Amino acid sequence: MPLSTVGTGREDVTTTPWPVPQERRTLTVLFADIVGSTALTERLDPEDVRAVQFAYFDTVAGVLRRWQGTVEKYVGDAVMALFGARTSDGLDGYRAARAALEIQDALDRRKLPGGVTLRVRVGVATGEAVVDLAAVRDGGHGMASGAVLTTAARIQEYAPPGGVVVCAATHRATAGLIDQHALAPAALTGKARPVDVWRVIGPTHPRPARHHGPLIGRRREVATAVEQLTRVAREHRPRWVALVGPDGIGRSRLLTELRHRLPEVDGTPVRWAVVHCPPYPERVFGPVAQLLRDLLGLSATEGTDTVRARLAALVDGLVPPGQVAATVAALAALLDAPDRAAVAGAAAVRRVLLALAARRPVVVGVDDLDRAAPELGHFLHSLFAAATARGLPLAVLATHRPDRADPHPTPTDRYHRVELTPLSTLHTGRLLRRLLTRAGQPVAAAARLVPLVTGRPGYAAAYVHASVRPTGPSAVGGVVDTGARVTPGPLTGRPAEPPLPEPLRRRVAALLDRCAGPHRAVLMAAATLDVEFAASTVDVLLGWAAGRAAQALRRLTDAGLVRSGAQGGHVIVDPALRRCAYDRLPRTLRAEFTQRAGTTRSAGTDHRTGTTRCTEITRRAASTHRTGTDRSTTTIRPRISPRPGPATASSPNGRGSWWQIAPRGAVRHQDPHRSATGAGGPRPTFAGSAADGPCPVFALAGAGGPRPGFVVSAERGGVPPAAGPTGLQPTGPVPGAAAGGTRAGSMPGDRWAGVPGGHRPRPVDPGLPRPGGVVVPLPSRRAGVPTGHGPMAGGRRRRGEGVPRPAVPLPARAA
Repeated sequence: MPLSTVGTGREDVTTTPWPVPQERRTLTVLFADIVGSTALTERLDPEDVRAVQFAYFDTVAGVLRRWQGTVEKYVGDAVMALFGARTSDGLDGYRAARAALEIQDALDRRKLPGGVTLRVRVGVATGEAVVDLAAVRDGGHGMASGAVLTTAARIQEYAPPGGVVVCAATHRATAGLIDQHALAPAALTGKARPVDVWRVIGPTHPRPARHHGPLIGRRREVATAVEQLTRVAREHRPRWVALVGPDGIGRSRLLTELRHRLPEVDGTPVRWAVVHCPPYPERVFGPVAQLLRDLLGLSATEGTDTVRARLAALVDGLVPPGQVAATVAALAALLDAPDRAAVAGAAAVRRVLLALAARRPVVVGVDDLDRAAPELGHFLHSLFAAATARGLPLAVLATHRPDRADPHPTPTDRYHRVELTPLSTLHTGRLLRRLLTRAGQPVAAAARLVPLVTGRPGYAAAYVHASVRPTGPSAVGGVVDTGARVTPGPLTGRPAEPPLPEPLRRRVAALLDRCAGPHRAVLMAAATLDVEFAASTVDVLLGWAAGRAAQALRRLTDAGLVRSGAQGGHVIVDPALRRCAYDRLPRTLRAEFTQRAGTTRSAGTDHRTGTTRCTEITRRAASTHRTGTDRSTTTIRPRISPRPGPATASSPNGRGSWWQIAPRGAVRHQDPHRSATGAGGPRPTFAGSAADGPCPVFALAGAGGPRPGFVVSAERGGVPPAAGPTGLQPTGPVPGAAAGGTRAGSMPGDRWAGVPGGHRPRPVDPGLPRPGGVVVPLPSRRAGVPTGHGPMAGGRRRRGEGVPRPAVPLPARAA
């Protein structure tokens, strides 16, 4: 294979600003190479070779654009393309396999210069790679790096000329959508073990969906839908019922249940016609043809004679005798080729359904309507309008995601929307136990899976299926999945979790990619923090201006991806989405986010709310002073401030003793902009630690001996911090102060701020471990003066009764 590069490609995407330049993404790689290119170049003139190459590249590039692939590079005669490099719809493997098949067909149909016939081998592999998003947008080499690129190039060598082979991960992603059969394991260069490969045959013929899992917790939704369908039969008025919910919520399972529960109404049989819309329909009227097949009870392998016989039996008596032959011919043509030319066949199906509704109630069920082409929507709306005009008992029962913008039929009073919400914790546990029992797994695993499932039956089935059939060595580009994952967040214990199932990862990856670039960045940055996080912390991680993350979080909250936390922060609703967002970040960016998060934590910021923890302690102390309540939440311990004099660790400027409002052992730094007593008064410093953050420390004016301080600590944990640091300071005269002045920190009558009732706090054992809190200083007194009692003592006490004696005598209570 020659290695001359002849061009590059680019992906036609919107250039939305993207704050994270690289991502670790699970993508699908297509590698196509010409068979016998060396002999071809030897036989042809160089100008003919170049003409053949350009015709070949033009054909391949056109097919790739149609299936939303990105050309990574053209190398010699080979083309490498990426699917899901910048955005994913959860069907990257399916689109790559369909593109590979279409490349073969397009080359067979195209006449190349000189009458040359080209045969191509194509390999398709799915795996993880680091993607340069800017390169994906602008086009160019090196937009992706990973073993999956080499795997795709290696497995194409095992494809027959004109054939397509896929790896195990692509095989699992396209199961039920693509027909394929297994080949012998391939021994690839550089791989320690053989890799399983499958040859792709073609798209799968649509089959009826099978949903036989237990239906739990949907009694209200089933009753509502049954009531609406029953009213159609009894009132002879059409209705449009929509089962709406996110992926994995159980829309298809509920549709199957309704068909099972409503075979008749008041003794009259109900005629059902149900179709499941495949992704990226090859032919626009394919779902209409499947409706007809469901009415006839035909399988995909029935012969032509059988099909025509059943069509004649169906239309007999429904259309005038003179139109039977034409109707049968139009219906047969629709079944053979349900493309845009089959308009007459779709009109014939509409006439048949209306004629059936004139005899008995008819329910037309459409699963995953949001996947269908617009032609199916036009067909359903015209059918509903005709049934409304004639007053026929016909119902349309459709399922789709909430974001589908489908116009409601008229009149709107015949449209009913059934919202499918997540199951409760009780019903989720019950569903998991049933599924685990059916799979032969221990039911004790249900307790671990309940918080991961988040009330979605599809998630529960995916986790249980993954526990029965774990991912093998070829799961992601031949890389062994260890099965061990951890919950993201550098500030938590990171407990082990089961691996995210592949179907679930594809689903949440598509959900993440539907978000705008800044919103995706917020989710990815938040995934590295605690479960509950603050918008201000996300701003710090992304280097944004204050408030930008809050705006994005409001949009994400409106979309249902984020909710408010119990402590004032934000929480990503879906743990699977959180896991996927975390896995998208490269290791270097994770480390940088972790470092920035640690910096904000060392500054005293609580990642759940974005405020300092010292603020909460001072706020509660001030609240205690105002209300005189919550006495059980505060304790005190003595602390001695150093004598005034030369600069020390706690008195850096040597101006006097300090009032400490910080835990023991905190690191202090100056703040020249605040004062405890106003202009000219002593200025505070701030004491901070990794746990509590900066808190003010005030100096005592004047000279004197060592003065004890009392720490008011919060015993009760888990209180959300308040905004803004505040000091706690008593004011007024102090016994023993210099004549004509008062000491900072005293008040007339010796009443103290920050304690219930305004009394002095009593000391407790300084040896007891106490959480960090606010230090309330006491004024100096002469030795020998009897001590008073405080509000914490539970009544009047004699000196030393039940209380450890402080290192410095306490002043007497003012008369």
